[in-house]
Amino acid sequence: MRSSSRDALAASERQLTFDPYNHDLDNNDCFSPDDRFLVYDTRAIPDGIGANGRIEKVELATGEPTVLYETTGQTADGPGVGAASYHPSENRVVFIHGLTNCDASRPYAQWRRTGVMVDEADLGVPVFLDARDVTAPFTPGALRGGTHCHEWSGDGHWIGFTYNDALLAEIEVRTGESVNLRTIGVATDLGAPVAVDHDADGENNDGLWFTALVVKVVPHPQPGSDEVSRAFSDSWVGQNGYLRADGTRQQRARAFLGTTRDADGNELVELFVVDIPDRIDRPGDDGPLGGTATTMPGVVAGAQQRRLTRTVDWPHPGVATEPRHWVRSSPDGEHIGFLARDDAGVIQVFFASPRGGEPQQVTHHAADVQCGPRFNTSGTHICYVADNQLQLCDIRPGNRFGRSTPLTARTDAPPTSPVWSHHERVIAVNRLVDGPDGTHLQIFLCELADGALQ
Repeated sequence: MRSSSRDALAASERQLTFDPYNHDLDNNDCFSPDDRFLVYDTRAIPDGIGANGRIEKVELATGEPTVLYETTGQTADGPGVGAASYHPSENRVVFIHGLTNCDASRPYAQWRRTGVMVDEADLGVPVFLDARDVTAPFTPGALRGGTHCHEWSGDGHWIGFTYNDALLAEIEVRTGESVNLRTIGVATDLGAPVAVDHDADGENNDGLWFTALVVKVVPHPQPGSDEVSRAFSDSWVGQNGYLRADGTRQQRARAFLGTTRDADGNELVELFVVDIPDRIDRPGDDGPLGGTATTMPGVVAGAQQRRLTRTVDWPHPGVATEPRHWVRSSPDGEHIGFLARDDAGVIQVFFASPRGGEPQQVTHHAADVQCGPRFNTSGTHICYVADNQLQLCDIRPGNRFGRSTPLTARTDAPPTSPVWSHHERVIAVNRLVDGPDGTHLQIFLCELADGALQ
C-alpha cells in the first residue's frame, strides 16, 4: 500500500464511555451540530434494536451520558429503538422506533418500524415523522411498513431511509413469492401532517412529514438489465446535491447499492444513484403512492435512477457486500465512495462520479479494507479501517491522492463504525472492551494531531 513516511501515529486515542452496556454508534451522523456530544443506542448483541429501549448521548468533554429517549413497556419483542442520527444544525435526533403495539405475536421486524424524532428541548417526547397506514384505502404520504437507517439531508429539510413493506412481507410468507423487497424512500415537511385512519390494533400512526418511495425494485430483474431486486446501503449525494454534466445542479440525490442480474442470471451488486424531484407528492407510472393490497407503494413522478458501475468484466465483479457498508459522498457531491475488489481480489475504496464514467481506485492496501469510507467536512480526506487500524487517506488531486496514514495502533480486533466530527479534529469509533461485567461496545475518540490533514 501507499502510506505516509511518518512513524508516529497521526492521532491519539482515548476511551470515552465505560458503563457496562453497549454504546452503539450508527454508521451515520452521530456528532451533535456543535460537536459536544455523540448520540448512540444501547442495543445488546445479538438481541438487536427490537429489544433495546434507550437512546443516549454522551458529552465528549466529561464522558457524562444523558438519556434522550426511553420506550415504555419495552420487552424482548419490542417496540425497540436504535440507529440514531443528529440533525446537521439543530439539537434534534432521528432514530428507528418499533411499533408501539409490538408483542410476542407481532414482534419488532424490518417492516414493523418507523422514524421518530426527539427534540432535546423536549426530551422523551417522540415525534413520529413517517405515517403508517396498512389498512385500505391507503394514504398518499404514508407508507406501510418499516423505515430504517434515517439520514438527514445536508440542509436538514429531508430524510432518506431504506424501506420494507408489511403487506408484501405477509404475501411472501403466505405464497413463498419473493416480493418483500428492500427499497429506498425520502421524507420532507409539506406543511401539514399526514393523517391516517387509526385501526383498533394500533398498526397505523400519523406522521409529521410526507413520505414516498423513490427507487423501483422488481422481484426478478431481467438478466443483463439495470433492474434491481434490492436497493440498500444508501446515502445522500453531496451536502447540496451535485453538478450535472451541463453545469446545472441536481439538488437532491441518493446513491445506493442495487442487486442486479448479469447476462447469465447471476446476482451482481452495483452502484446506482437516484435523482429526486422537488415534489414527492405526485405519483409516477408505478401506481398510487400509498400502494395497493398486492403492490408496493408507487415511486414518485420524476425520480430518475441510473446505474453508475458496470463491473461484470472486472476480474472480481460487483461491489463488495462484505463487509457491510453504506456508500458515502464527498460534501461537494463529486465522489461517491464504495468498496470493491481490485485486480488482485483485495477489497479497496473506490470512487464513482454521480455523472457516471469509470470508477477510480483510491486505496492500495495489501489486505482488505474493513469498513466503508467516511469523508471529512472539507472533502480532502477519508477515514476507514484497514489492517485493524483506523486509517486516514488523502483524496486531494495530485501525487498525494490515495496516500494513507494509520491513525491508531494495530489491535487484535478492528475498530468499527467510524464517524467524523464536523470540525474534523475527532473521529469516534466503537471497540469491544472486556470488563468485570462482561464485554461491551464502548466509544473511543481518535483526536487528530496538529497538521494531520495538511
